[in-house]
Amino acid sequence: MPQRVMLTAAARGIGRSIAKAFYEGGALVHICDVNEEALSSFREDFPEIGATHVDVTSEVEVENWFDEALDDLGGLDVMVNNAGIKGPTAPVDDIDFADWRECLSVGIDSYFLCARRSAPLFKDQKSGTIINLSSTAGLFGFGNRTPYAAAKWAVIGFTKSLAIELGPFRCTANAICPGTVRGDRINRVIQSEADVRGVPFEVVAKQMVGGQSIERFVEPEEIADMALFLASPAARMINGQAIAVDGHTETFHIR
Repeated sequence: MPQRVMLTAAARGIGRSIAKAFYEGGALVHICDVNEEALSSFREDFPEIGATHVDVTSEVEVENWFDEALDDLGGLDVMVNNAGIKGPTAPVDDIDFADWRECLSVGIDSYFLCARRSAPLFKDQKSGTIINLSSTAGLFGFGNRTPYAAAKWAVIGFTKSLAIELGPFRCTANAICPGTVRGDRINRVIQSEADVRGVPFEVVAKQMVGGQSIERFVEPEEIADMALFLASPAARMINGQAIAVDGHTETFHIR
């Protein structure tokens, strides 16, 4: 029986790569995203995959999405929480509370809403896995991006707590901590940091990978590979872990 997989924020970037990998591996997949343009492109490329417009900070929309996706898939085996925004890039004393709350709502509230709905399904069937996307910012912190780092640290604590709850039911919960993943999103992050510091884009980009043992950007497909592994029988005793896919970050200070 094919795996049944739901993914948040998966119409582009890392989420798209993970959805594609599961689909090409034979899984039944249903994604959501808030970006309608990205969803349209995704639907054109993957017409067999369910794709729904969802604001994952809305309890009602998440509940409706689960109803739709579960009906589409016929159940659930893997829940991938990928939603997140970069949030403001500024010293903490220059950050608006509304921007702080938005970053935390997308980056951790949505994980709670999806876990709350998927956990009882997994407990009942005595199988299933939750894969949460954190970040190396959730391991080291990130100056000038406190909301984002706080959300990613929260994801790890949430994941470890889920693992304690789900483990007795032979279900798992793990977090993937990507490093600097190639793509439009990291380019926006780098440019924002460069603007705040008044330095060229290339300086920040070099510093970001310069703190790694393997000095290159991570490919989105490498994050997808880890997600596939964590959802496979080979990972059945891996639970409550925060696993970095980052070329080994030695330091996260980029100044």
